[in-house]
Amino acid sequence: MIRAKKLTMHYGPVVALDNVSFEVKQGEIVGLLGPNGAGKSTAMKILTTYLHPTQGTAEVGGFDVLENPLAVRRIIGYLPEVLPLYMDMEVRTYLEFVGKARGLTGARLTERTEWVLEECGLRPAYRRLIRELSKGFRQRTGLAQALLHEPDIILLDEPTSGLDPHQIVEIRGLVRRLAEKRTVILSTHILQEVEATADRIVIINEARIVGDGTIEELRDRVKAYERTAVSVAGEQAEVERLLSGLRGVQKVLFRGEEGGYVSFELQGKIGSELRELSDKPLTLEETFLTLTENVAGGTDKEGEAA
Repeated sequence: MIRAKKLTMHYGPVVALDNVSFEVKQGEIVGLLGPNGAGKSTAMKILTTYLHPTQGTAEVGGFDVLENPLAVRRIIGYLPEVLPLYMDMEVRTYLEFVGKARGLTGARLTERTEWVLEECGLRPAYRRLIRELSKGFRQRTGLAQALLHEPDIILLDEPTSGLDPHQIVEIRGLVRRLAEKRTVILSTHILQEVEATADRIVIINEARIVGDGTIEELRDRVKAYERTAVSVAGEQAEVERLLSGLRGVQKVLFRGEEGGYVSFELQGKIGSELRELSDKPLTLEETFLTLTENVAGGTDKEGEAA
């Protein structure tokens, strides 16, 4: 449904994207991750035809974003980071305006408006001015306009910003339901959000893709050793000495003591008669930080000495 081909974007001397390529299949939820200034928003704006790339191109739903931008716009729903809201409109008036701009009229407009009101939890705010809404309800209104015309492809930039924990869970469920028949790209800096929602992750750092795959695939790529949690009855010093002598153990880290059992994290690959032996995979945060570490000799994004 989405195919980016060697996208490159220059803002004067600044390189926002550098030869970026990736694909998104139908029904897939892809999380787009990266530090601030990495190029995520630029990639989203190119896919939505808001920006023309300096080089390369992209296809969205089979349409080239440069050759047929209007066809692309008809099949996408876009929630940008800066919400596209008219503050002096009521929510109902705003949704009617967006729907008519999208070609919806009559019973179809009413049907879709009712759907987004229910799914986005907007009924309490339906007759209120947008400028009077809380940040959470404004975010829901922005999400509603992106879904109103029932798009095939949905691009969401920070969709849960300003929502409380209950609302975040509801939006996660909505995104999952949408992906049953549609394609979703989710851009966020909240790692837990991607971990809970996305099927696959594309990580952008300093204008380039540094990771593309499932969480498990990315973990396997960056881990330098196995990590194992171990709990053993005994004295800390004695147990640590014994564990350090096990074949394959590179490092032993003490993690605490409870109920007469001392707990350690072993780095390396081991085998023994133990009370507890469990795999300790890298967290998404650890995976992300490893993939986005500066590899250019200790310089920051501006090219200055870190």
